[in-house]
Amino acid sequence: MGEWIDLQTARGPVKAWHATPTGTVRGGLVVVQEIFGVNAHIRNVTDRYADAGYLSLAPAFFDLVEAGVELDYGPDEFRRGRELVTEVGMDGALAVVEAAARQLAGAGKVGTVGYCWGGSVVLRAAQTLALPGVSYYGARNAGFLDQPLQAPVMFHFGEADTSIPPEAVQAHREAYPDMPVHVYPAGHAFNRDVDPNAWQADSAALAWRRSLDFLHEHVG
Repeated sequence: MGEWIDLQTARGPVKAWHATPTGTVRGGLVVVQEIFGVNAHIRNVTDRYADAGYLSLAPAFFDLVEAGVELDYGPDEFRRGRELVTEVGMDGALAVVEAAARQLAGAGKVGTVGYCWGGSVVLRAAQTLALPGVSYYGARNAGFLDQPLQAPVMFHFGEADTSIPPEAVQAHREAYPDMPVHVYPAGHAFNRDVDPNAWQADSAALAWRRSLDFLHEHVG
């Protein structure tokens, strides 16, 4: 189990869920939330990465705007999450990722993994902060594909994800032909195991194995 710590960023303080491996530390990992905050699901994901050997930190990005936000998955919460993402902004998000990576630097190499909005933050962190990352179904990626990578990225998509059509997935392959782009028989948020409307167990399990392989290669 992890615990909350305080994280100082260039945009102000935020809380962050901090999970420590019980055995050998392979490296550091910044876990970037969906639009629903660092809720129980994201905390569990962070704990799982710690179990896999990564000193893991999931910053509460929304603390820059409103402290302690944890949202469920209904339409009202979805709307509020999108509003908060807009208020934080991509530059604000990258400032938080940079601070989290600094916090983890003692663990060795540092990577990122992010989901939904977080998947796009991961892409930008690879482009601007040179952090290798795993991007799950980043629907906002398309606006940044003209920017070069400074670190490798693995991309996961669901073939039934209406927010990321096939031509958008193909654009990733064309922009970064040397990067792994995986497509699964699933919809958006297929890794969200607390949401029966989204979770696809087989796809999530395969993406998890591939993500760990990528992190082993590029982080440790």
